[in-house]
Amino acid sequence: MEKLKLKVENWLTFYYNIFMKVGRFQLKGKKKIFWGIVEGEKVYEADLLKRKKIRKKSLSLGKLRTLPPAIPTKIILVGLNYKDHAQELKMKLPEEPLIFMKPPSSLIGHQDYIRFSRRWGRVDYEAELAIVIKKEGRNISPKKAKEYILGYTCLNDVTARDLQKKDGQWTRAKSFDTFCPLGPFVETKIKDPNNLKIKLFLNNKLCQSSSTSNFIFKVEGIISFISSIMRLYPFDIISTGTPPGVGRLKDGDKVEIEIEKIGRLVNYVQEID
Repeated sequence: MEKLKLKVENWLTFYYNIFMKVGRFQLKGKKKIFWGIVEGEKVYEADLLKRKKIRKKSLSLGKLRTLPPAIPTKIILVGLNYKDHAQELKMKLPEEPLIFMKPPSSLIGHQDYIRFSRRWGRVDYEAELAIVIKKEGRNISPKKAKEYILGYTCLNDVTARDLQKKDGQWTRAKSFDTFCPLGPFVETKIKDPNNLKIKLFLNNKLCQSSSTSNFIFKVEGIISFISSIMRLYPFDIISTGTPPGVGRLKDGDKVEIEIEKIGRLVNYVQEID
């Protein structure tokens, strides 16, 4: 088990140093799932153990289904982490990160459907910058936090708002299947995650627009805080909160999250009953 962990961490380190975008893919109509290196509209299948491209011939991105670009043991999120969002809600700035979790079963990928029931009441979008962890760590100092980051991607913290208010805690409202769109890829070459423009478009209308420069707690501090509570493992996901402008999703909607230097996550909304 330890040898396998070491091989995975070595592979992650290799791609972190060499390539910009990595992701998980599936050939449409096929069962095979694989890791790939993304270069423009081309995808090269990657061998995790040999740490190289399996074949020189690329696959067209358009012929592939883009899967969530991580297989986490856990998904940890931070609530109320933008100064402008706190101002919008007329709330005091928290003294330490407010964290909660989503189950990995809530994950979906780029262009997948967010599905909900009207029985759950109002369902909202929340655009967020997500961190993908590179290697195992515990009690990580802020100065060493970036050593544990594989890269960054887009996350939509979909929330059943009425259930959140009803329960008084957030687990049920945040945990339904399809309530954690992630992707499309992991961008590994971001130098300053604390200064990125973040936007959300609903049916092509701009609804959220801010910058991670408005973070209350920076990326390094968030990783340090969470790792003081729980051990982090490769591909774990930490999401950093949402800016102002949170709003409602309805059947037939198209929701897009765009983060500077990272890309655009597109999902569709479907009412299931």
